[in-house]
Amino acid sequence: MKDVARLAGVSTSTVSHVINNNRFVSDAVREKINAAIQQLNYAPSALARSLKIKQTRTIGMLLTASSNPFYAEVVRGVENSCYQRGYSLVLCNTEGDEDRMNRSLETLLQKRVDGLLIMCTESHLPSAEILNRYPTIPSVMMDWAPFEGGSDIIQDNSLLGGEQATAYLISRGYTRIACIAGPQDKTPARMRLDGYKQAMASAGLPILPGYIVESDFEFQGGYNAMNQLLALNPLPQAVFTSNDAMAVGVYHALYQAGLSVPQDLAVIGYDNIELARYMTPPLTTIHQPKDELGALAIDTIIKRLTNPGISKQLLVLTPELIERASVGEI
Repeated sequence: MKDVARLAGVSTSTVSHVINNNRFVSDAVREKINAAIQQLNYAPSALARSLKIKQTRTIGMLLTASSNPFYAEVVRGVENSCYQRGYSLVLCNTEGDEDRMNRSLETLLQKRVDGLLIMCTESHLPSAEILNRYPTIPSVMMDWAPFEGGSDIIQDNSLLGGEQATAYLISRGYTRIACIAGPQDKTPARMRLDGYKQAMASAGLPILPGYIVESDFEFQGGYNAMNQLLALNPLPQAVFTSNDAMAVGVYHALYQAGLSVPQDLAVIGYDNIELARYMTPPLTTIHQPKDELGALAIDTIIKRLTNPGISKQLLVLTPELIERASVGEI
């Protein structure tokens, strides 16, 4: 910057004002500075700037990758929110491995990201020792794992969502309702299953033997679970799948069995991934506000950056029923 200022015959502060566009500079002076920048092939150093202002304008995110499109849509919402607020996103895939998660966590914190989003704690908790070494960097947990620390937490009200889905099937006249649950070591999966059980109990409906099948939140898991249900007698009239990815597998199993949705069996999912509206028939599901989740996570971090002393927040998102064509009426 000093070289540019010397060549243009101006002060370094004037060069800074032109580069950052944060103060009025006359067109003539601006042209001289831009010509000097081009002649010297000068590029501003983001590292030097971040050291000076003690901000990197970067958010780090830890995530376990999955074939489930829900996570990709959450990341897209987070990235859009970062872009709109002038931040960059650095994404690290933990692959569900605790050592890899903590190494990535250390790397992001060493790079002095301004804030940290964590969406992989259902399998492993991040190292409290590492987080405590960087007490000024705020973090937001975007899932359900119990965590004793200073992080803000954003959760989906999965109990309500599971109850909504099942109650909707009951309201349409279905009585033999099965549930393909997610892995029970994950709190959202447990809560959605509890919501299903509560709705069935409230309606005085029995859960028949074999009507609850635990799976893994993936396409293949839904396919395998539906084939288990197809071996039962009597067959379910409807199935609540605890996420939309498994509902895709359910559709495929029913297609191979020569059965139609919803004529032979009604299906309701959870998440409202973008694919849900393009399935045949379009999938009735419980909507999770993924874009709002990303915006809320980023806004929570920014709020804590400007008000570091505020108390830890627990933010709960309310699910919403999306009616489409995969549920009929009896």
